[in-house]
Order: sequence, then C-alpha cells, then structure tokens
Amino acid sequence: MSFTLDNLPYSYDALEPYIDKTTMEIHHSKHHATYVANLNKAIEGSEISEKSIEEILSNISKYSPAIRNNGGGHFNHNLFWKTMKANGGGLPSGELLETIVRDFDSFEKFKELFSNSALTRFGSGWGWLISQNGKLIIASTPNQDNPLMDIAEIKGVPILGLDVWEHAYYLKYQNRRVEYISQFWNVISWNEVSNNFLKTK
Repeated sequence: MSFTLDNLPYSYDALEPYIDKTTMEIHHSKHHATYVANLNKAIEGSEISEKSIEEILSNISKYSPAIRNNGGGHFNHNLFWKTMKANGGGLPSGELLETIVRDFDSFEKFKELFSNSALTRFGSGWGWLISQNGKLIIASTPNQDNPLMDIAEIKGVPILGLDVWEHAYYLKYQNRRVEYISQFWNVISWNEVSNNFLKTK
C-alpha cells in the first residue's frame, strides 16, 4: 500500500482573498506532494506499509525521522485542507459549539486562546484543537508533529489544525503571522470540524 495526494475539495482560488491561489497551489502540489512521495519512499518494502497513517503516527517513536516528518506532514495537511472551505467561518453549532462554550467559557475565548497558541508557536509548526476523552483542548506542535503521536506533549485527536509554517502564508502575509491567523477564521468549515469531533465520541 502507498499513500496518495488527494485533490483539494475546492479550487486553488476558492479561499481568496484570505488565502491566495498561488500559495494554495504551491502548498498542495509541491509541499504536500513532497511529504507523500517521501513517506512512500521511507516505508517502501517495510511491514508498516500496510498500516493506516493514524496507526503509524500513534507509534511514531518506533520509526525513523523521515517517517515522523513526512507522515505527520501528510496527515496534518489532509486535515487542514478538509477543514477549510469557501464562504466558511462564522460560528459552529450544535454539540461542538456547546462543548467549546463548556470547555473555554465562550467561543470568543476559544478563538483568542487558539489564535495565541498558533501565534506563539516558535518557528514552524501547527496550532490544534483536539478532542481528549470528550474534552476539547488547545495545543501546538513543532514541525510536522501532531497530537496523535506517542511523543506529543499533549495527546488527543486533532479536529482542527492551523499550519503556521511560513510557506503557508508568506507570499501574501510575509512575516505577519498574526494577520494570517486572523483571516483563517473566515475559511473554517465548521461542519467538517463538527464531524471530526463527533467521530471522536
């Protein structure tokens, strides 16, 4: 078995003006594609080639840095693409919103904490909203690590992730990570995030 690069569920320009077409095209067709190619190369001929990406990540301490970096990059980007959409943003609803309010006091407080976690991640990495035994927690990880990994400081199932590697925003926002993060709220697909959350229950 080998992993594949799926097409985006929308066109490269669908998230304009918040995330530009050129960034999306390079990010998906170059960066993500490289993670997939390098992951397949790293697992070729091994017994782990039959495992799901989630199984691999949950035991990542057993595997090489190449599998950790590229496996994380593949999983993280798949989640990232799917939790964005054109005309996104607004507020979540239903059980997801209720749980956000329960665990963070308000949606605005959650938004503030999530944004700050992504903003203050030093260097390259990700900001996360994760489900941990039915409770929502905010975390961040370096590089292409994620909370599924057995080496993560805070473990759980990611339901929303924000890529804060510079290649995710530098063409449009240069060094203005704070502006990129603020615009991310306009493209979130809360239906997808909600589906991710409900699957963890």
